[in-house]
Amino acid sequence: MDIKVYLHQKRALVDAALERFLPVADGPLARHVEAMRYSLLAGGKRVRPILCLAAAEALLPEGAAQLEPLLPAACALECIHTYSLVHDDLPAMDNDDLRRGKPTNHVVFGEAAAILAGDGLLSFAFELLADTGSSLPAEARLQAVRLLSRAVGPFGMVGGQVLDMENEGQEISFDTLRRIHSLKTGALITASVETGAVLAGAGREELSALAGYGRQIGLAFQIVDDLLNVESTTEQLGKAAGSDAQRRKATYPAFFGVEETRKRAHEAVAGALEAIAGFDQRAEPLRELARYIVNRKR
Repeated sequence: MDIKVYLHQKRALVDAALERFLPVADGPLARHVEAMRYSLLAGGKRVRPILCLAAAEALLPEGAAQLEPLLPAACALECIHTYSLVHDDLPAMDNDDLRRGKPTNHVVFGEAAAILAGDGLLSFAFELLADTGSSLPAEARLQAVRLLSRAVGPFGMVGGQVLDMENEGQEISFDTLRRIHSLKTGALITASVETGAVLAGAGREELSALAGYGRQIGLAFQIVDDLLNVESTTEQLGKAAGSDAQRRKATYPAFFGVEETRKRAHEAVAGALEAIAGFDQRAEPLRELARYIVNRKR
């Protein structure tokens, strides 16, 4: 399969759904909704919603033809991811002024408005997940809400951000770095795969295998992010390059150098592919996504 074509098609599907589900910037809250839409619709790879859909495709008998009911969940994942970016960029956090090639939310709308835009995106995500008009089983949707809320909360993404901030500029162990990566980045990526699997009716063994795949590509994704921050330009990334070194953040290249870091990224992808070795050709998008993640340039 052509992964570029696949990504283009799935991005278009997710973008169209986001436009359909998002509130319109109108009325007394128009400025707030505009701030939410500004960051959410600013582009992006849509990796997390695409992973959700690809995991479902690996299980559904008709594959992509049955994905429509999963689009609210896929969009919820992108809302959560974008909320995390809006808050990460704030002056009290990473204080970045560029994201996805555009001025960050707080630069355009002000710090308070950016905080509330992030809050709005996070809350709206769970409204989408709990959609009462969904044709998906209520028990599956509840399970998805439970696993996703844990993945983004104090024992997931938020906890990872706390550890990242507390340890910035400090000498830390490699175990601490792994913990930060697994929570801050890996937890939501793993939950994206698990969400698609749960909503597609995965059995216990299937869910376990797909969760293992998600953990490995979550690790690969963050390792490659660390590499790109060293090797790419601001224009290529759409955000500030070299910022990790400037903030004295612990990263894989800082621990191991560029070549060993690249090797470890490929090892993580190999682990992801091994985790889903028992799946048939319907899981080919997941396999190609793993290879894409390790070879991406931004």
